[in-house]
Amino acid sequence: MIAVPRPWARPLSVPWLAGRAHICDVAGVSEPRDQDVYAPPAAEKASSTAAGAGDTARRAGRGGLAIAGAKLFFMVVGLAQQIALKHILGLGNYGALGRVQSIASVVYNPIIATSVQGVSRAVSGAQEADQPAAQRRVLTIHSLAIVPLAAGFLFAAPYIAEAIRAPHLTNALRIVAGVLLFYGLYTPLVGVINGRKQFGRQALLDTLAATLRTAGLLGGAYFFMRLGQGVEGALGGFVCAAALMAGIALPIAGLGKSGPGGPTVQEHIKFIVPLVLGQLALNLLFQSDLTLLGRFAADAAAATPGLDEKAADTLAGAYRAAQLFCFLPYQLLLAITFVLFPLLASAHRDGDGDAVRVYVRTGMRLALVLAGLIVSVSAGLSRPLINLVFGPDAAALGGRAMFIMALGLGAFAIFGILVTVLTSLKREVLSMVLTIVALALVVGLCFGLVRGQPFGEGMLVRTAIATGTGLVTATVLAAGAVKKTAGALVSPVTLLRVAVALGAAIAVGRSLPEPGKLMTLGYAAAVGVVYLLVLLVSREITGADGRIVARVLSRKSS
Repeated sequence: MIAVPRPWARPLSVPWLAGRAHICDVAGVSEPRDQDVYAPPAAEKASSTAAGAGDTARRAGRGGLAIAGAKLFFMVVGLAQQIALKHILGLGNYGALGRVQSIASVVYNPIIATSVQGVSRAVSGAQEADQPAAQRRVLTIHSLAIVPLAAGFLFAAPYIAEAIRAPHLTNALRIVAGVLLFYGLYTPLVGVINGRKQFGRQALLDTLAATLRTAGLLGGAYFFMRLGQGVEGALGGFVCAAALMAGIALPIAGLGKSGPGGPTVQEHIKFIVPLVLGQLALNLLFQSDLTLLGRFAADAAAATPGLDEKAADTLAGAYRAAQLFCFLPYQLLLAITFVLFPLLASAHRDGDGDAVRVYVRTGMRLALVLAGLIVSVSAGLSRPLINLVFGPDAAALGGRAMFIMALGLGAFAIFGILVTVLTSLKREVLSMVLTIVALALVVGLCFGLVRGQPFGEGMLVRTAIATGTGLVTATVLAAGAVKKTAGALVSPVTLLRVAVALGAAIAVGRSLPEPGKLMTLGYAAAVGVVYLLVLLVSREITGADGRIVARVLSRKSS
């Protein structure tokens, strides 16, 4: 679920917060309707920073909890979707579908984010009388842009398939052009609704879109799998769902009216170009490892007697299964960015350096503790978790890689918080540069460590090492940039305590006997408890944290 914190009040220059999650391909925006954040102005910081801290935490925390709850729904639906697809299609076809979606999402996710944010900004920024004209103008711009883009992807499909050494996926890639077309028509309509602040209608559309997408993917996969075209059938169902959502959203949003008012064509294009570039870099970072693994595995399979290029789909399927668990920290920590961004932006605007440092330290501490909890379970129980939901074939191939991947993508979740801080403090270009550096590191290391390796499970492990190394390095660089810019970072003591707790919990998880599927859930709870106990004993988590949570959940006004 892509979320934009109050775009009518403070539009994002580069949408690093609108990150795309791997669990489900998303079309829409979730606006934190219950979010009410406050940052004390500089003139009041001596007195009101302390006095208002409880109210700030409570109000911002409610917004974060509301957003986290909404994201949890989509994550659960998306995870169920992926589990069902694997069981319907089998590991090989599931991997083939993942390879196609990996390529396609690099194109349509920037379209989604750009359409929603750009149109929302244009509509909300216009005077009420000018909103219909602004709506008509920006909808026309996005509609005219999406048709040649979808046609271009359709034409380029055979060349893309050849580039990733997957000619058998050419037709599947052609079908994705339909997704690009209809999402490109649907998401600007969502932007209109968001710009009008009609969040109830938007939430209903988002929920319906997720439901229809899941039904389309699963229904198409099920019926066409009998014909040996399960991947094409799943994507065809996806296209139908996207087309239906465009038809549903059109009468709700409307087309606006011709007339003066709103941004000019040049102004709108000037705004959305940085959004496209930022989203393109971010989605390339998300998808580069799986795409490169597929290509290198296809080369290795072609060089192995008895195998052909299609064998790469099986390795890609196991890697994608592991990714679904390892991206959980990034997805859940997005809720923190939705609260942290406006707090930091307001404090920076008011010149309140003390508040900026407090928010950075608090946000980073919370991110580390929460990320460590999830990583401790996914790294400590990597093979049992994959076996639990994807079966023994995926677990045998992806278990070792998931252990490494969990650590690397845990660092990536922290990286997301760090670039949020930089963007909030008007260092958007630095955020983009760091993301591009991370992408270059991941791609370069994958070429160095994975290319030319023999076909097999070792390729997944090497891909995970390359990706993790690149992401950890980029995270360290981003941490240094935040320290220099904000003058604060997480306490070294907190970092040490979380590292010790993480190591202890992972060690416990990996030392436990091989569990059955039911026992895996008990193991997960036990590993999580070990992690939290270490933090409690080390005094990283104290009674003060409990009191803050209680105030956040309280509905009493201060």
